[in-house]
Amino acid sequence: MSGGHGHPHAPSAGEGHSRRLAVVLGITSVVLVVEVVGAAISGSLALFADAGHMLTDAAGLSLALAAAHLARRPATPQRTWGYRRAEVLAAAAQAAVLLAVGGFVLVEGFRRLLDPPEVASTAMVVFGVVGLAGNAVGIAMLASTRGSNLNMRAAFLEVVNDALGSVAVLVAALVIALTGWDRADAVASLLIGVLIVPRTWRLLRETVDVLMESTPRNLDLDEVRKHLLEVPHVHELHDLHASQVATDLPVLTVHVVVDDSCFLDAHLPELLDELQACLAGHFDVEHSTFQFERAGHTDHEHSRHA
Repeated sequence: MSGGHGHPHAPSAGEGHSRRLAVVLGITSVVLVVEVVGAAISGSLALFADAGHMLTDAAGLSLALAAAHLARRPATPQRTWGYRRAEVLAAAAQAAVLLAVGGFVLVEGFRRLLDPPEVASTAMVVFGVVGLAGNAVGIAMLASTRGSNLNMRAAFLEVVNDALGSVAVLVAALVIALTGWDRADAVASLLIGVLIVPRTWRLLRETVDVLMESTPRNLDLDEVRKHLLEVPHVHELHDLHASQVATDLPVLTVHVVVDDSCFLDAHLPELLDELQACLAGHFDVEHSTFQFERAGHTDHEHSRHA
C-alpha cells in the first residue's frame, strides 16, 4: 500500500515581479552588448570581464523568468513533472559556458599583468559609466521587491554585483588615466574573474547534484529517519530516497514497516497524514510517497536499500 502527496507550486515570481525581471533583463542585456563593444574599442580586459560577469546575471534572470513561465505549463502523461527540469538543464549549460569565460579572463589577466597592452582609458570610462547607469536602474527597479521571494532577492544581489564590477572598471580606468599604470586593467579583470568563477562553479555543482538525483543539500536523511521513526505504529524504514526534480522541488520516497493492526483497523490513512505532515512541517518536503508494509513483507522483496 502506498500514499502520495503534493501541492501545486506557485510560479517563482508573480506577474508583476516577472515584468520587473523582464525589464531588468533587457537593461542587463543591452549593457552586456555595450560593454563587449567597449572592450573591443578600448582593448580593456576589465570591460570584457565585466561583460562576462553580466552574462552570468543575464542568464540567472533568464532562468528566473523561464522557471516562472515553465512552472505554469501543466504536466502530461509523457512529462509528469511538466518542464520543471528545463531550469536545471539550462543552468548546467550556462555554467559550462561561464566557466570557460571566467577561465579565459583569469588566464588573460595574469598574462596582461606580465605584459600589459595599451588601454584606452577614456573609452573605458565612457562604457563603464554606461554599465554603472544600467545597473543603477536595475537596482532601483528591484529594491522594493527584493524581500518578496528568493528569486527576486537573488536577482537584486546579481545586479548589485554587476554594479560592483562596473565600479572596478571605472576605478581601473581612472588609475590608468591619472598614473598611466596599464596593469590596473588586468588587476580589475582578475577581481571580476574571481567573482565569476566561484559562483559559476557553485551553480555547476548544484545542477550536477540535481541531475544525479543526489539528496538535497538542506535535507538530512538521518534526521528524516529519526523523525519518522518517532511516529506511533512505525517500526522500521527502508528504501529511503530523496532527490530533486528542480532546485525548489524536493521529492522523497520510503518503505514504512508498521503494526499489522494498522491494516485491519483502517488506521493507515491517518498514519499517512501524520507522516506527510512530519515531512512538510520539519523538512519542507511536500511531495512524498510512502509504501506501507507488514513486518514480514521485506522477506519477499528482491532488493532492499538502506
